[in-house]
Amino acid sequence: MSPEMVISLAENGVWTVFLVAGPLLVVALVLGLGVAVFQATTQIQEQTLAFIPKILGVLASLIIFGPWMLSHVVQFAHQILSNLHHYVG
Repeated sequence: MSPEMVISLAENGVWTVFLVAGPLLVVALVLGLGVAVFQATTQIQEQTLAFIPKILGVLASLIIFGPWMLSHVVQFAHQILSNLHHYVG
């Protein structure tokens, strides 16, 4: 297996992780920023106020984006496993 093939596999793996984790991280970031602005304006410093909306938002986005994320992961795994004979030996 050539170094170029290893780099290509690593690059595809990293891009797959970015694509799969991206929507969940963006939702958590936006909700966290919104809650932080709300806490700063009302001066309510409750820990659960920042935690609960992010969990619910990430759960909702996981339900929405779940099939798309699963298809990307399955497609990447299929690509790796179908070309396994190229990687070994």
